[in-house]
Amino acid sequence: MEIIILLLVAVIVVLAVGDIRRSLITRPFFKVFKRILPPMSTTEREAMQAGDVWWDAELFSGRPDWETLHKVPVPTFSKEEQHFIDNQLETLMGMLDDFDIVQERHDLPEEVWNYIRKEKFFAMIIGKEYGGLEFSAAANSHIVSRIATRSISAAVTVMVPNSLGPGELLTEYGTKEQKDRWLPTLADGTDIPCFALTGPEAGSDAGAIPDSGVICKGKHEGKEVVGIRLNWDKRYITLAPVATVLGLAFKLYDPDQLIGDKKELGITCALIPTSHDGVETGERHFPLNQAFMNGTTRGKDVFIPLDWIIGGVDYAGKGWRMLVECLSAGRGISLPAVAAATGHLSQRMTGAYAYVRQQFGLPIGKFEGVQEAMGFIGGQNYIIESMRRLTVAALCEGKSPSVVTAMTKYHMTEMGRDVMDAAMDVHAGKGIQLGPKNYLGHGYMGVPVSITVEGANILTRNLMIFGQGATRCHPYVLKEMDAAANPDEEEGLREFDSLLVKHVGFAAGNFFMSLLMGLTGARFNKSPVSGPTARYYQQLSRVSRNLALVADMSMLSLGGDLKRKEMISARLGDVLSHLYMASAVLKRYEDDGRQAADLPYVQYAIEHHLHKCGEAFRGVFTNFPNRFIAWTMRLVTYPFGIHFHKASDDVLQAISDSMMVAGVARDRHTFLCYWKDDANDATGHMEKAFLAMLEHEDLYKSLRKAEKRGDIAPDLHGDALADAALEAKLIDKKTADALRETEALRMGAIAVDSFKGDALSKGEFDVVDAVRPPAPAKKPAAKASAAKKPAASSSAASSSATKKPAAKKPAAKKTASKSATTKKSTDD
Repeated sequence: MEIIILLLVAVIVVLAVGDIRRSLITRPFFKVFKRILPPMSTTEREAMQAGDVWWDAELFSGRPDWETLHKVPVPTFSKEEQHFIDNQLETLMGMLDDFDIVQERHDLPEEVWNYIRKEKFFAMIIGKEYGGLEFSAAANSHIVSRIATRSISAAVTVMVPNSLGPGELLTEYGTKEQKDRWLPTLADGTDIPCFALTGPEAGSDAGAIPDSGVICKGKHEGKEVVGIRLNWDKRYITLAPVATVLGLAFKLYDPDQLIGDKKELGITCALIPTSHDGVETGERHFPLNQAFMNGTTRGKDVFIPLDWIIGGVDYAGKGWRMLVECLSAGRGISLPAVAAATGHLSQRMTGAYAYVRQQFGLPIGKFEGVQEAMGFIGGQNYIIESMRRLTVAALCEGKSPSVVTAMTKYHMTEMGRDVMDAAMDVHAGKGIQLGPKNYLGHGYMGVPVSITVEGANILTRNLMIFGQGATRCHPYVLKEMDAAANPDEEEGLREFDSLLVKHVGFAAGNFFMSLLMGLTGARFNKSPVSGPTARYYQQLSRVSRNLALVADMSMLSLGGDLKRKEMISARLGDVLSHLYMASAVLKRYEDDGRQAADLPYVQYAIEHHLHKCGEAFRGVFTNFPNRFIAWTMRLVTYPFGIHFHKASDDVLQAISDSMMVAGVARDRHTFLCYWKDDANDATGHMEKAFLAMLEHEDLYKSLRKAEKRGDIAPDLHGDALADAALEAKLIDKKTADALRETEALRMGAIAVDSFKGDALSKGEFDVVDAVRPPAPAKKPAAKASAAKKPAASSSAASSSATKKPAAKKPAAKKTASKSATTKKSTDD
């Protein structure tokens, strides 16, 4: 006993007495830590330090405070924003005909360009003092999302000036002179901006760009000044073909040290008028059958003055930090908005189509195979919208959480892709035949654009989410890294020692609590709510604690090798991401007042996320190189195995059924989807057919029973069905007329467009089988006349622009003409 007491006293003395602890424990570990510390480039360090941490840090800590999450304010619109949404936005929506934009014009109509500029859609992030709208992130996200349900080409055109670009960079970093010069003309649409970062040799990694600028003397406006001689070759630049002002990222060098003592200054951003000598723009790419302006820009030996650097000379070499901080906000709005549009559109239209399209006398949405796909669409859309709201809430609070926005961009665009695939599966032939009636086709082709830009998704998942999250969100790791990098080794050692003591206590707490939760199934964890979601909070708290432990053990075991073990780090990032998405779902459920109709969606979502967390942990344990540590992690976190399961068939069927019921719940889940009460409208034709059939649901049921009894012939539709029912005296004349109108809508909704035999080769899109508005039964001639009308119109306001005569220019010539027109309008 005396020996044990002496050993305990010795351990306490070693741990409690700072000098002894630092000498015997901390100093050796400090040396090991510095050796295993992963090498970090300048751009990586700047990216690591950019932005904020937010709810992601709570999740990574292993101790998420759910009450803190519930207190995050729900994003709302100001009166000005709501007025703009109700008026200018709705007017724009009515002007957009995506088939005309993409297939016929390969450009937005000139009247749309002019309206966007006049109503300041390009100036949502510019301050009011410069003539901008100064809208919140909530309004920005809503507006872009709603436009994207109508036209991705139009949405991208609007989103880019309000995301990473000159407007945001000038607002955040510009000098007073730069703001006064550019922001008013950007706000009123006189100038159209673009920002050039990516090139043939570099994508999202700005550290790899070969584009360069050399500080030297040269002539500007007839005077010799110190400036920059630039050479660049950029591609994939949205709005470049029509831009009047070019934001440019390049590496800046000062070989003669004209502005300081450094010869290599680093990545720098400058603002250059496209009319400046040597600037080349105008060429277009063709991004997967989308019509937004995207192209190249080049410059050879272009000389600009130093004061064209965004932020002035003081910001020379600080461009990467500027870009990362601005990009983190843009990632949380722009591309997630497109994904949200995909979810809302797919859920609303798939639900309608699955009810309108019938097989064997039943809506196809009643068949279990289709219900599985529909349940997936509805459940995933609930997650997408929940994630959009929570991330926007952070941005509205003034936060710029880089890890959160990276997770949002990656997972929402991936979920958008999966939802679109499922919607296409249900629509089948309706989805693959392009024409004015196809509301999915262009979105389906545009999905890879969102996957690729603002950081390719593979890069984001494998390198950014956990690579940055493990360092930024961990309570101690970044501080320990800074201590290890301290040039004063003794001072760094003292800092590291203090952090190490706390880190050890943190890790020990996670170890024992993970084991306890594993043994008890987390049933003693606290939950901020009671009822059907209480158990979900308990399980998510357990997963959070497990992530904190496994991440610590992985970093300690693998050190710098973890950076190269991308599959391992990606799986840990997946756990963090699914925790965040599950949090968003639970918060939305609370914010919306725990709607009973939403419970199947919540059940689907949380069980989906827990299952994905379990799969990710299983992948880490199976593939972890140190088998003893892998076994230890698995035994402590999940001693009885990982038993998270996907949502049941009943849950999927409940979601599917709700998608085929008109009402408040359906509207709440798909409020971003635009449709017009017009049988010629791209989405309106489906919505009208759906609502009409629901209105006559009992009538269709009675007719199906009559078919089974043999009172009327089977497989009748349209006028034949109405005539047969009337002749059999199953319905009266008024009901027969209503049935004819409903059947006309139904047949128009399930039809697809067709064209004259040689129309497509000539670039002429004269629709033969158009959407037919229902004609009154008394006027069959009017119905025949309606069949001849082209279906390209989405509103009365745009009908004169979109309903063209059959004789047109070939598409290639027309594209060139339109581009020239647009370029002229933007230059005027």
